[in-house]
Parts: sequence; structure tokens; C-alpha cells
Amino acid sequence: MNAQQHAYQPGWFDLFSIMVSGMLENAGEEESHAFLRQTGDDLAARYPLAEARTVQDLETQINLALARFNWGFVEIQPQENALTLLHMALPEGRDELAPALWRRALGAVFSGLYARWLRDQGGHAQVPLSCDAEADASLLLFRYQKGL
Repeated sequence: MNAQQHAYQPGWFDLFSIMVSGMLENAGEEESHAFLRQTGDDLAARYPLAEARTVQDLETQINLALARFNWGFVEIQPQENALTLLHMALPEGRDELAPALWRRALGAVFSGLYARWLRDQGGHAQVPLSCDAEADASLLLFRYQKGL
């Protein structure tokens, strides 16, 4: 899969994009991101994943859920004591919002989404999920690792 294979619906997505822009302008980035993380968590609760027995199963379940929204796809790379999630084919924001601000806002939503799904699959709430929205303009990099 690549970014060109993912189309985004106008209307609802435009509404979401405008809302994010307004939140950032009115509430600031920190407060907006807290709300967006909670929104991602709530969305994950509304769209729970089927039980995954392997990392490949987990990746497949997440990608099936993301496909419902046309929100790109994830590749999960297991490491000795961590999981790295690469979220690609990000939905593009509106022109009036700087791309870096948009990626960080999406990073907050996906942080809530992924953290809830990982907890629901047997992960621990004490294990943090970090997001690097600055490393690459075309993806979000998440790291699920104890002790971060």
C-alpha cells in the first residue's frame, strides 16, 4: 500500500480538519492534544479490535479498522522490548494549518487510538506510547516501550 491508494472523503474530513484548526487557535496545542488523545481513545473503544494472537494479527486488525476511515495504514515492527508503529498515508490537513501542526494533531488522535487498542489487547496502562510527528513528513512514528 502507499499514500496514493488512500482517498479521503470530503465533508466529514473537512469538518474534522476545520475543528482541529479551530481548537489549536482557541485552546492552544497542549490542551487540544489532550482532547484529541481522549477522542482517539473513545474512538478505539467504539471500534474495538478482534483478538490478535500475533503482531501480524494486530497489524491486520488495526489496518482493517483504519480502512473504515480511510486514515492510512500502520506497519508494526516488534523489537526485543518494544513495538514500533509506523503510521503511513496520513490524511492531509487543510491548507491554512501548517503541516507540522496537523501531523502533531493527528499524532495525538492516533496516540489515544493506538494506546487503547494496545491496552485492550493485553498491554499495560503503565507502558507509555510515544509519538514522533517530526521525524518524517510522510508518517507518524510511535514507540510502545516501558521506561520511556
